[in-house]
Amino acid sequence: MKADASDQSYLPRHLKGAVEAALSDTPVVCLVGPRQCGKSTLARHCDPSRQYVSLDDKGYFALAQQDPEGFIDGLPERVAIDEVQRVPELTLAIKRNVDANRKAGRFLLTGSANLLQLPRLADSLAGRMEYLYLHPLTESEVRKSAGRFLEVLLAGDLKPEITASGKLLRSELPSLLVAGGYPDSVKRDPARGDRWRRNYIQSIIERDVRDIAEVKDASDLHRLLSFLEGRTGQLLNLNAISQDLGHARATVERYLTLLERLFITRRLNAWHSNRSKRLVKAPKLHFVDSGIAASLGEMDAARWNDERPRFGHLLESYVLQQLIAMGDWMPWPPRFFHYRDRDQAEVDIVMESGNRVWGIEIKAAASATSQDTKGLLKLASAAGERFQQGIVFYDGQATLPLNKDPSILAVPISKLWEL
Repeated sequence: MKADASDQSYLPRHLKGAVEAALSDTPVVCLVGPRQCGKSTLARHCDPSRQYVSLDDKGYFALAQQDPEGFIDGLPERVAIDEVQRVPELTLAIKRNVDANRKAGRFLLTGSANLLQLPRLADSLAGRMEYLYLHPLTESEVRKSAGRFLEVLLAGDLKPEITASGKLLRSELPSLLVAGGYPDSVKRDPARGDRWRRNYIQSIIERDVRDIAEVKDASDLHRLLSFLEGRTGQLLNLNAISQDLGHARATVERYLTLLERLFITRRLNAWHSNRSKRLVKAPKLHFVDSGIAASLGEMDAARWNDERPRFGHLLESYVLQQLIAMGDWMPWPPRFFHYRDRDQAEVDIVMESGNRVWGIEIKAAASATSQDTKGLLKLASAAGERFQQGIVFYDGQATLPLNKDPSILAVPISKLWEL
């Protein structure tokens, strides 16, 4: 069937330009990201005239499984194939077809699993395919703003701003964290959004996991997810998790890998410098979508003040996700890490681009002080001349220096979507 781009509720995605550019010079473009994050909708809006088939359709799925090469050969020259991870054998048929006709924009594939990490898709169509990652909606996309915060920061153009920016209402930030970024979650009221997210989690566990791996008991995966919710934004200790859940470490590692392939969780590796030997190298665990974590933990925006530490960890995952999504819109995305030394000096997010380093600390508070810069100063010392700037995100109004070092600023969280 032909793509339909007439949906009036469609929110423009900042990744669209990158998809269109890839289709202009690459035979196969693969758009990957979590299920229900908007991949199919974006594919339709990038090229409404393109033929569109979904492997969620039982007829297409059966035909693709039984005869991959015949299925591909029977498609028109320009086609979008949705949920391609369901039939991994198609990649070899696509490779053969493209080698016979290397015209740009032949195949637009979408997948709800990270195809680069799937063993059954070992042939990555190297030299023929470009991967692009679509994330859940960022707040700048929800508000239809430009989403240039990361671009401004990396360019060195983030400066003190005495005039207050548009301050978040006290009730708004926790509501944003609980809602997350899935389109079907964002557009619903809080109660209905929570119901949608719970159904989503169950669907992922019962259906999508089976597309990429064999799991004997899906309830084990749900139990692990619920357990991990309370540890988002914290150091990942596989031994402690395996002991608490009563599973072998290898089993926990395998389940975590599945969750990462399905874009539910991510690991944020530790930043280290060859000049520093006092760094803790354990990764941090983060949920990709704060709303999913909030539903797993039965978190209510009304309990923002009563459960501030939990919301603080959730906020850390939320900000990280906003920045990673912005990075994937850029031609040269930065790399993301966290910092922690053996004296427990920490920085929530470290970014590297080329030989340059930035540090980001995140506070779920309406004010920021020089006490919040301790980790950033340690990072600056470890990075030396590579260090460019440090910021402390807070729920305030103005962009201000926090101490005598002009390279460290307090920045309103709302700048993530105001710039």
